[in-house]
Amino acid sequence: MCADIDYEAQSTYVRRLHHLFGNGGMHHLDLACGTGPHIRHLIDNGYQSLGLDLNQPMLDQAKIRCPEASFIQQDMTRFAVESQVDLITCFLYSIHYSGDIEKLKACIASAHAALRDGGMFCFNVVEKDMIDNSSFVSHRAEHNSDSFTFASGWHYPGSGEQQKLKLSIEKQSNGEILKWKDEHPMVAVSFEQMRHLLEPFFEVYMFEHDYEKIVPLKSTSGNAFFACIKREISVANGQELAA
Repeated sequence: MCADIDYEAQSTYVRRLHHLFGNGGMHHLDLACGTGPHIRHLIDNGYQSLGLDLNQPMLDQAKIRCPEASFIQQDMTRFAVESQVDLITCFLYSIHYSGDIEKLKACIASAHAALRDGGMFCFNVVEKDMIDNSSFVSHRAEHNSDSFTFASGWHYPGSGEQQKLKLSIEKQSNGEILKWKDEHPMVAVSFEQMRHLLEPFFEVYMFEHDYEKIVPLKSTSGNAFFACIKREISVANGQELAA
C-alpha cells in the first residue's frame, strides 16, 4: 500500500529542517513509526532513533529493519520516554490518528515533555476546510505476481472535529478480483486551529507540503508541514503559559 512513498525524500526533508531550526542534537523519536522506514534513513544519517507505535506486530517488523533502534508500544496521545530527545517526527499525516481535539492536545503536550530544550516536533497536516470529498489518490503495485490497486481520500462532513480517511484495495490474482473498503476516523483541524493548539508549547513554522524544497505555506494550500520548536513553559495562577 505504501509502494509509492519516497521515505528517503521525506526523511531528508526533515533532516534539513532540523539542521535549520533544531538544537543540533541527534536523538530522535518517531511517533506512529509503523515498520520503521523513516527510522532506517535517519539512523543511516547519524541519528539515534526510538520508534513508538500502538501496533506490536508493526514494531516487530521495525526491529528487524532497524536493529540499532529501540522501540516502545505506546499510544502517541499519552506517551512518555525515559530520556528526552532532540527531534520528534510524525509522518504520513499520522497526527490525525489522535482522533479528537482533546487527544490531539494530549499528544502535543506529550511531545513537548519528551523534547530537550530547543528540540523540534514536526508532522504533516491536511486543512479540514479545503478537503475535496470527491478527490481520491490511487496507485498500482505488483507483489508476488499479484496486482494491487490502492486508493485513498479524505472526507470531512463540513462541521465537527472528526473526518475520515477512506481507503480501498483491489487485488487481482490468477483472474480473480478481490476488493476491500475501509474508513479510518481522524481528527479534523484547520491550520489556524492547529497553530493555536501548538503555540503555548512551541514556536511554530508552517511550510508547503513539498519535500523537494523548504518554502512558506501559501494561503491556497490544503496540505502543510509543521516544524515546531520547543518553548519553555512556566506555571502561573494554575495555568500553563508560554515563557
